[in-house]
Amino acid sequence: MIRSYFGLAKTPFATDDVELLAQQRRILEVLRVHCQQGGLCLVLGQPGAGKSTLREALRACEPKRLITPVVCRTMHAYNHTLQLLCEAFGIEPGGGAVKCEKRLIEEAFRLNRQGKMLAPIIDDAHLLQLQCLRKLRLLFEDFPKNHNLILIGQPDLLQTISLAVNEDIRSRITYSVTLERLAPDDMERFILERLDRCGLGHNTFSPEALDLIVRSSEGLPRKSRNLCLGSLIQAVLDQTKTVGLKQVNQVLVQPHWRKEHDLAQT
Repeated sequence: MIRSYFGLAKTPFATDDVELLAQQRRILEVLRVHCQQGGLCLVLGQPGAGKSTLREALRACEPKRLITPVVCRTMHAYNHTLQLLCEAFGIEPGGGAVKCEKRLIEEAFRLNRQGKMLAPIIDDAHLLQLQCLRKLRLLFEDFPKNHNLILIGQPDLLQTISLAVNEDIRSRITYSVTLERLAPDDMERFILERLDRCGLGHNTFSPEALDLIVRSSEGLPRKSRNLCLGSLIQAVLDQTKTVGLKQVNQVLVQPHWRKEHDLAQT
């Protein structure tokens, strides 16, 4: 609807057409070094900070040399997580935990003999049971020593791992980083760059509307994307080619954008 109304060839703010931010590029380069040397890396951030974008960039950076199997469903027990790992590695799951572990280790060494780097990624790792993570850590001890296990999750993952009882995991971390919220100027630059990528003029959003979007996004790229898209949809419904304060506010009054104290007053 937005593409048709504004006469665009590309969908605005498409998730499959994203250029990495400066901090994401720096983190990606460090992760690639750890993929060569081996390690245990933590990538932390609030929901919407850009962790998924960074994950996909890592998967796409060297597809023929860097193997990055991803496990996203992390609320399972260890046996089910092994099944998911087998699927991510492209090998036949089933047969119990011991057989799954044996096949995973064999596949890891097969890839290593081919000169490929291995970087298993566990997304939403803050939801992973610590006992399951501990078993996975023991499993990866039998992988080739230059593999790099990457845990992606919210900041409370590090708080959990930092408990004394989890010192066996924390002591093996070789790199950890938190994706920071964007400063207002960086957020405005991010939005304008996304407009450029789809062919929309910067004047599509009035200065006042852009300022309100930047402030309401709270430094989180996903929030800004959703707010921009919602405002563009509202502009189509209002039959206007310029997004102003009216369109942005029509999105911000929706319950999921409002704070708890605002909802309590209604």
